[in-house]
Amino acid sequence: MPLTVSEFASKTLLSTPIVSVRDVCCQGLCRHKSPEEYATATHLVFPYRGAYVRHLGQDEAVAEASQVLFFNRNDGYQVSHPVRGGDSCLSLQVDEELLRELTPKALLRDGPILAFREQRMPIDPRAQALVALLRHSLDTGIAEPLEAESLALTLVRRTLRPEAIRARPHSVARQRLVDRVKLLLTSDLSRRWTLAEIAAEVGGSAVYLTQVFQQLEGMPLYRYQLNLRLARALDLMAEYDDLTALGLELGFSSHSHFTSAFQRTYGRSPSEFRRFALNR
Repeated sequence: MPLTVSEFASKTLLSTPIVSVRDVCCQGLCRHKSPEEYATATHLVFPYRGAYVRHLGQDEAVAEASQVLFFNRNDGYQVSHPVRGGDSCLSLQVDEELLRELTPKALLRDGPILAFREQRMPIDPRAQALVALLRHSLDTGIAEPLEAESLALTLVRRTLRPEAIRARPHSVARQRLVDRVKLLLTSDLSRRWTLAEIAAEVGGSAVYLTQVFQQLEGMPLYRYQLNLRLARALDLMAEYDDLTALGLELGFSSHSHFTSAFQRTYGRSPSEFRRFALNR
């Protein structure tokens, strides 16, 4: 059934001639495919909370915090929510001439209309941190338009850098297996999964699962889970005064474990990042 107003909310955080930024939240009440929708403009979507699946013809992409999704103008798509809890995304629309200038040609379809070849790409932890910094600083009113525009374009450049382009996996079956793992881990970020438990849930042997995940995602499965937890920490920074409680709630064994992993990944401690994003 179509989404109702109460299920879907969109808040404009920034609107200039160069870039617009929207915070888009969906309750995810519809578990099956939605009616077909069409983007009115090409934009980049950065999920930061929860997960959903985007269906583009026969192609499917799990949208979660380690990915950017490309929504091309006039491309029809559907959305489903196999994981409860809904999702939230930061949506960027960049002036088309500027976006074409920023985008490597290998990522674009041939022809005069600006459109991306693939529907998604992985992003690295630095891009995740930029998503959180942009959202928090706009939501709290700390960033003025000029700074916000610069942050948004830095995020786009970081996301579309040539070295981030990876060959698309040849096996649909292997990608679907990896996608099932992603949805499983996203469904319960704090759970300390074992390989045997994951394999039992999604099917296949633990050894095969680790090999396929590494090949398709470019990182070990445990690192992917850690990145999901850290991305959620970026998201929840503004909601927690006690960062120790935040780390423990996300499945870290101690405050020092959380702080060490966060600093190693983002180059700042959780408290330093929060001060920079929320109080400067």
